[in-house]
Amino acid sequence: MGERSTPGAASVGIAAGRRSHPCQSLHDLAFQDLENEVVAGGLSRMHARTLWRALHRDAELNLLARTDFSPPIQRWLHEHAGAAGRLFADIPRVTAELASSDGQTRKFLLQLADGQRIETVIMGYPGRFTACVSTQAGCAMGCVFCATGQMGFARHLRSGEIVAQVLHCQRALRDAGHAGLRNLVLMGMGEPLHNYEAVMAALEIISDTRGINIGPARITLSTVGVVPGILRLAEENRPYNLAVSLHGATEEERAALVPVSKRWTLVELMEACRGYVKKTGRRIFFEWTLIEGANDSSGHAEKLALLLAGIDAHVNLIPLNPTDGFKGAATTGAAAIQFQRVLKSAGIPSTVRQRRGIDVAAGCGQLRTGKELKIT
Repeated sequence: MGERSTPGAASVGIAAGRRSHPCQSLHDLAFQDLENEVVAGGLSRMHARTLWRALHRDAELNLLARTDFSPPIQRWLHEHAGAAGRLFADIPRVTAELASSDGQTRKFLLQLADGQRIETVIMGYPGRFTACVSTQAGCAMGCVFCATGQMGFARHLRSGEIVAQVLHCQRALRDAGHAGLRNLVLMGMGEPLHNYEAVMAALEIISDTRGINIGPARITLSTVGVVPGILRLAEENRPYNLAVSLHGATEEERAALVPVSKRWTLVELMEACRGYVKKTGRRIFFEWTLIEGANDSSGHAEKLALLLAGIDAHVNLIPLNPTDGFKGAATTGAAAIQFQRVLKSAGIPSTVRQRRGIDVAAGCGQLRTGKELKIT
């Protein structure tokens, strides 16, 4: 395991501080918004494509230092994104980096402009890399076994702050001589559907083929069961993969682990999931954290199979990862295999999730900044 601190990138030659007049992050802007900004500043629309490529494909840290930009773009940047401009870049400061002994997992502690800290993880697999990004500073859902839930909630992230995590991962991979990200999971700190607008805006930027270009089929967002958000995903026919954290197949069992189930009951959640599958035609991935003696028996598997009957579903079985705030233990390998066997006999596909980055607290449910939250 290795740890290092990295100097912040706040001074990147592009305005990043607060000003007396309203500011706008370049990373918050969709392509059309950037076009509008460019045209309003007196440039041709074609210049927006050049800036977009630099921001999102090149993951540029210092736009003002680029010598390949045409003079009109350079002038526009100095006027609108220089020290006196109202545009700035979301470039979080890396305050720590941890490398797992598994050799494939890296966790970054990132500090945002207001001092809030979030965690972002890169996971390597044969032939591909996946980033796990945060959507909030902290989380309001309060899942008892989740380190982020144990922290409490500070604030939502802006779309640019979500995009900036992906760009940071791209730079880190590029600097290490690797190809870029192939997959993206919104399973870091926070509940994505609790921050719906910013998350959807970020995903549109991330999936834009002119920039980062991670296709919707390679993007998965995970929800603890925010029913209005699931219904809205279906209504808007959003093309991303959906994962639903279940963990219990009865109201009582789930409520003991996932307090938000008292707000949206298991009955309401499953009705929303069935409606989602019917309307979109897409499979749902159900997350099940295996906790020894709590939800890992054959009986629990049978109840889960009944709950999912008739739904196009795939179950991800996740042995519990340790956190300081929860004393439960991970199920044994034999129990996990038996649980999976019960699901298979019911015709429900499942995967026992590979444990990654546990030694640096980068595994599922382990993300926590280690600092007191700054409530805003």
